Amino acid sequence: MHIWQSLTLGATDTATTTLTWALTLLLNNREILKKAQNELELNVGRERQVRESDIKNLPYLQCIIKETLRLYPPVPLLLPHEAMEDCTVGGYHIPAGTRLFINASKIQRDPNLWPDPDQFLPERFLSTSAKDLDVRGQDFELIPFGSGRRMCPGVTLALQVMQLALGNLLHGFDIENLSDEPLDMSESSGLSSPKASLLEVLLTPRLSAEAYI
Repeated sequence: MHIWQSLTLGATDTATTTLTWALTLLLNNREILKKAQNELELNVGRERQVRESDIKNLPYLQCIIKETLRLYPPVPLLLPHEAMEDCTVGGYHIPAGTRLFINASKIQRDPNLWPDPDQFLPERFLSTSAKDLDVRGQDFELIPFGSGRRMCPGVTLALQVMQLALGNLLHGFDIENLSDEPLDMSESSGLSSPKASLLEVLLTPRLSAEAYI
């Protein structure tokens, strides 16, 4: 029971954090938001909401989630690892019992790995060398869920939930800032990386009334 509660609470917090960052990034980059809504209209239409079966036909939406996870991994330092025995890594002697924290945020903004590393560019996952990079721990340039035996066990569910939730939000509503000022991108401190300030937006339905029933 405790394991189930930990997984549920942990997944809820990190998914909410990622979706908040995704929406904030989109509102500060309106042209990308419009591209995502155009993709949704083309593949889903205005008569219904997004279904799980639609996600495979929404590559740009998937890239938005992936780019959000690159810029704002939900747990920037990942979970701590501990050396079970003495070992040598990159020429450094690591004694048994040493705890290691992986700075995923630093890796995923490394200018030696990512062109324009601080820019929100979902297109980088469509046509560049990053096209085939996955977030499931096989490509060490992009490890928001960790890698190996200690990576997040809920990665597949998390991606499905975030893509479906964001897709329905963008498809179902026109979203506006409450002011003309760019949204604050400051992060608060902690094991996760939530926004320092609340995200407040104005939502207006954009589909036919039957779609919300």
